[in-house]
Order: sequence, then structure tokens, then C-alpha cells
Amino acid sequence: MKVYDKSVLKVNAGTVDGKVVLDAEGPLAPVAKPIIKSINRIFQEEKPISSDEENIIFSTWIPPMPGEAFNRMISAQVASILKKRVPDQFSIGITDRCPYNCIHCGAAGIVADPELSFDEINSTIEQALDLGSYYISFDGGETMLRKDLAEMIASVDKNRAVTACFTSGFALNDERARTLREAGIFALHMSLDSPDEKEHDRVRGREGAFRNTVNGIGHALDAGILADLFVVISPYNIDDLDGFYQFAWDMGMQEMSIYEIVAVGRWMEHEDEVISDKDVKRLGDFQRSVNRKSEGPRVTALPYLMGPDQFGCFAGRRWMHATAGGDVLPCAYTPLSFGNIREERLSVIWERMGKHEAYKCTAEYCMMRNPEFRKRYIHTIPDGEQLPYRAELLAKN
Repeated sequence: MKVYDKSVLKVNAGTVDGKVVLDAEGPLAPVAKPIIKSINRIFQEEKPISSDEENIIFSTWIPPMPGEAFNRMISAQVASILKKRVPDQFSIGITDRCPYNCIHCGAAGIVADPELSFDEINSTIEQALDLGSYYISFDGGETMLRKDLAEMIASVDKNRAVTACFTSGFALNDERARTLREAGIFALHMSLDSPDEKEHDRVRGREGAFRNTVNGIGHALDAGILADLFVVISPYNIDDLDGFYQFAWDMGMQEMSIYEIVAVGRWMEHEDEVISDKDVKRLGDFQRSVNRKSEGPRVTALPYLMGPDQFGCFAGRRWMHATAGGDVLPCAYTPLSFGNIREERLSVIWERMGKHEAYKCTAEYCMMRNPEFRKRYIHTIPDGEQLPYRAELLAKN
């Protein structure tokens, strides 16, 4: 199966013993060889969500192959080898409204007044696509509170990117799910903080939150949408990995993604209550052990993938986030703004971000977990200032 076909580089994909294997040919094949080798190593260790003679869906985080969006992903990987910055993933907050009061909310305190309009969101996404983004994710607050979400998804050029959405499952009924599917959504990342109903509701600050998630997952799957269980791991729930996974399996979900709790938002003062390097290794071991098995959802442990043994921190290098108020951040968890899309083109902001001393070099792991980064760029934000804080003002303090 030919999954990437350009005059200078062609990439073929096949399956061997149920595992995806890529190979490259053409003038740029030697340049692409390291990234192809890296991708193949991951593919050999892990199972795809689905594969047949015509299509392979490896993960809810990777466009299906073959396809134009997957072509753009390969182009972005080649660009990274050539030291060119491409925002592979562009996430955008579409509202700061939320029915919950999560104790670890990273977006808490970031006010959107007013929140981005439909036209502003569409324009910004188009600019991200022009920069090379192939994965567009809608974030919140609670995304389901935007009544025009389906229209936003439908407006994204599916030949250039796949679309995903983060949600707690709140207000995701059968009709809404079918509408999102018809709009062309690729996947829903659905959050769960504990496989125990009472504990999940406690963390979310609202009774019934667990049932909303369960019901939302069911409606998403019934509509034919890929459903990913998005779990934020902390020192307090890392021992529940098997329970989270069993929940995803019992629900019939295609994937379970693991992120790490970040000391930001309501968790800003809890720097000593985040995961350790030992925990990241544990998550990587869990991912590999689960994905060697032929049955059950696949697992993507993002702290491992964005760690020193894989790709390093994506923030400001391969990921860019816009808040519901238009501020552009290196990632959704870094409260530093490099500009606002209501004032400047996204390309100008992306270029400025890349020139900043913190983001013009690589980082082996999440920078918001790096004590030196926090000491220099987070602890120096003046007390009482509205977040996100403008990076250029920080430099003047």
C-alpha cells in the first residue's frame, strides 16, 4: 500500500504478522530513513487500532493511511529532520465554559472574554493548516457547550487534517454524536479521572460526571466515532492503570491515552504532586506490554512518547495551542502567551515562539515538569497577573 507518494519520496506500508511496516524510496529516502526507522520501531512494538488491505488506523493521534492528512504527517516528520518547525498538532480552545470544577483543571483562571467567534476559529485553523498542521483538536472548557461545534468540524479541510475533540461526555447525546460524525470528526478524546464512580465525581466536583462520561462514550461508539479514553495520571491514580484499561475495554473503546498531571491552573501550587521519571518509565512499560497483545484497546502513553526515549517535549516545537480568548501558547499547559490571533497572523506568532530561548532547542521531557524552566519562566510571573502571561513582558521583569 502506497501511503505517501511524492516525486522525491515515496513511502509504502504493509503488515507483517499484524504489525505495520513502512519503507521508503526516492531521492529523499536516505533523509527520511531515520524517521521511518523510528516509526517502524513503534509499529513493531505495538498494535494498530485497525488494519485491512485498504486502510490502516494506527491511533486516534495519527491520520489514517493512506490519505492526504497522513502524507502531511510524513512531510512534517521529514521537516523535523531538516530542522524545520511544523506545528504537527494545533489545538484550540473554543470555550472556557464548563459544568465541572475539576481539582486539576489546567485551563482554570484563563478567561475568554469574549470567546473566539466561529469565523475567528475557522480562520485560525486555516492558518494552522497553512503552517503544516495535520491534526486539529478542539478543546475547552467543555467543548459540547459550543452549539456550532459540528459546523467548525465540517469547515476543516479533511484533505489536510483530521479533527478530534476533547470532552467529558457532558451533553453528548445520540443526536449530537451523529451530527459530529456527519461533520467528519475523526476521534473523541473522552476524559476519565478514576474508574471508580464516586472518586471520578469527586475530582470533577459534580455528582453524575461519571455517568455523563459513560453515556457519552456509548453515544460516540454508536455513531461510529473512534473513542479514546483520555486519562490524566497523577501520583494518586497511577496505581489504577489496569482499572482504567479494563474500563476502556469493557466500553468497547479503541484506545486509552495517558497524559500527565501538570502543575498549572488549579494544580499550579502542587509541583511536588506530579509524576516522576520512574512513573514515566512505568507508563512506557505499560504501553508496550498492553500493545503486544492482539486484543483490547491500544494504549498511548504521551509522557513516554514525549520523553527522552522517544520524541521529547512537543510544546512550541510540534504543538501549538490557542486559548478560547485567542492567546497562542506553546501547549495547552504552558501559561505563556506569544501573541493573540486577534492581533497577528498565526505564522508571525509561531515564528516568534521558535526564536524564544526556551523553544529554539529541543527538550527531553515536559518542560512544565522541568524545575529550571519553572523557576525561570513560571515562578517569575508576577503575583495576581491574569494568565496566560505575555512572554515578552516576562523577559522585561
